[in-house]
Amino acid sequence: MDALQIAILAIIQGLTEFLPISSSAHLILPSAVLGWSDQGLAFDVAVHVGSLVAVLWYFRRDVQGLITGWLRSVTGGGGSPESRLGWQLILATIPAGLAGLLFADFIETHLRSTLVIAITTILFALLLGAADMFSARSRPLTDFTWRAALFVGVAQAIALIPGTSRSGITITAALALGFDRPAAARFSFLMAIPIIVLSGGYKMMQLTRLEEVPWGDIALGTFLSAVAAYLCIHLFLTWINRIGMLPFVIYRLLLGAVLIIIMMN
Repeated sequence: MDALQIAILAIIQGLTEFLPISSSAHLILPSAVLGWSDQGLAFDVAVHVGSLVAVLWYFRRDVQGLITGWLRSVTGGGGSPESRLGWQLILATIPAGLAGLLFADFIETHLRSTLVIAITTILFALLLGAADMFSARSRPLTDFTWRAALFVGVAQAIALIPGTSRSGITITAALALGFDRPAAARFSFLMAIPIIVLSGGYKMMQLTRLEEVPWGDIALGTFLSAVAAYLCIHLFLTWINRIGMLPFVIYRLLLGAVLIIIMMN
């Protein structure tokens, strides 16, 4: 890819990684409309690192508290809300980790078609809308239990299917359990940290096997995706109570329809 393609795709990835609108659906559009080739391993590594930098920096105080509380609980220093949340995030990561090990090759081979992405984009848009409309939306982040964390973690595992949207389905699951929008979004974003580390680390290991690594492309993609992702997280959490999920539901339905039209032509 040339620098312009990297810039456009990195910004798209950064903006859509944490919004409930499916980054994979958006990355298909340039390929389908402009005939661009597959992004490649180096680009995948760059945007994973960029997303990780953005979420770690935005939630740096939360992460520091979680790590400190978790380490104290491990060393016998007693429990705390931070340590409990830290353990719950670890529990919520396990389903996606296991699903990735067991089904990643099958998903990569059979479920990356435009049809699958269009269907999941539409289906999980409807589920997001239903969860936001009909749930109580009254429980704060401190109400998370082990059962709730596991339920949202299983939902995150389903997001391995392209078009589902990791943030979309985890926010949907949390809303369905009665959590308010900020709590659902914050838990979803904090859940992204371990899963991005695992996924990005695996891709980084693959990258080291390449004879020639395009470090310049990786640096550009990392920087742009990090800036876009940080702005996205900030604006989403700032506006979430004001605008709700309906704009994202409508957008996903339109996007799914566009993908179907592209596929039929």
